[in-house]
Amino acid sequence: MPRRTPSTPFKDALRSVAAPLGACCAALVLLTAYTSTGAAGDAPPRITVGSARIVAVPAGFGSTAAYFEIRNTGPSKDTLLYADSTELGVSVLRRSERRTGAGRVYPVRAVDVPAGGTVRMAPGSLRVMILDPPELRAGQTLPYNLWFRESGRVTVEATVTEGTR
Repeated sequence: MPRRTPSTPFKDALRSVAAPLGACCAALVLLTAYTSTGAAGDAPPRITVGSARIVAVPAGFGSTAAYFEIRNTGPSKDTLLYADSTELGVSVLRRSERRTGAGRVYPVRAVDVPAGGTVRMAPGSLRVMILDPPELRAGQTLPYNLWFRESGRVTVEATVTEGTR
């Protein structure tokens, strides 16, 4: 007849916690692997930029404007921080407002692009102002970078157009 080892309270306690402790360790390893893939947490914004245009101005004009349509098809918001182009002068975000007949231009620090929303830049409202632009010809295309808090750099080709700043 096989001999049975006598049971002790310590061995009994160890046996009773072994299975739950092993399950917790396995869950921790799996959760760590899942979060390290970047798939955990809020889904990122999905930014696309279209209708990119720059207004041509005669040589010697101190500034012109660029306009973009920014779409966010993602489930979380993003923020446009700034815009630039290596082929143009300094670019700054600006907003125009008309109060009691007089128009004013204000600097904009950042532009929120809501989840599932669209931001349309247009004359008389939001725009990217280009200071000391080079001579631009209608039909010319130039690369433009829009920099977002979550999405990083989004580069588009902007077409130079005749028209209103």
